[in-house]
Amino acid sequence: MNCQKCGQETLMPFQCPYCGGQFCSQHRLPENHSCPQIGLAHAQRQETVAEVFAPKKNSYEFSISFGQPRNVKRHVYMSITELKHLIPAALLIIGIGFSIVFYNNFFSDNYFANLGWGWTEMSVFAVLLMTSFLIHEMAHKVIAQRNGLWAEFRLTTWGAVITLISVFTPLRLISPGAVMIAGPARREEIGRISIAGPAINLAISLVSLTAASLTLSLPYYVLFLWIASFNAFIAVFNLIPFGILDGFKIFSWNKTVWAVAFAASAALTIYTYFLV
Repeated sequence: MNCQKCGQETLMPFQCPYCGGQFCSQHRLPENHSCPQIGLAHAQRQETVAEVFAPKKNSYEFSISFGQPRNVKRHVYMSITELKHLIPAALLIIGIGFSIVFYNNFFSDNYFANLGWGWTEMSVFAVLLMTSFLIHEMAHKVIAQRNGLWAEFRLTTWGAVITLISVFTPLRLISPGAVMIAGPARREEIGRISIAGPAINLAISLVSLTAASLTLSLPYYVLFLWIASFNAFIAVFNLIPFGILDGFKIFSWNKTVWAVAFAASAALTIYTYFLV
């Protein structure tokens, strides 16, 4: 989202605890964004700078805590702003779902039509595709908020543009936005937040495989296989230990957890690819 002071786009905005605005790192302090509650900020800062003495036997050691504590309520919440970002993201991914079917029918000799797919099957496929993506993002959000961090979904400009282009072209990049997280967090917490998304995709893939094996309908057998393959691929892609992907944060936290998750998702991706 964009900083409310300078307009610069930032992936991890800071929320001012006094006015509630979202700002970049340069303007996160009340003094730097002309906070309308600057008086309250100064008064509270004087009260919250404290020395916390923790004597140990004959020791004179103590610690000092400054500023605002983390969110102690740790409940899951959703704002109106987040809903405004989630709705267009969901519509874009539903468009991708219909696009996949139309594109394959046009270039693959009516692939889905020959399997008996109609508007009902296409709609179910598109909705399940959208649900898979959003549940991945909501898994990050829930774990982050449970850890007392600020976390909400936001559209990104280039992500939304690329996803929109994918609706009308063979290009298949689904990344209209992501959950933005702000607040102090330990490496372990970041790792657990990051693993939540790929883990939920692996679970959806396994459930879809089970549903495919139980259905007697050829159209829905193929539909569930595609959903299983999509979720397995999303999991293995996000587990690549590079850049801003979940895999890099998980790898930095616990290499064993990363190796197990990556191996499982890679094996499931290969398996579902050959089934499809």
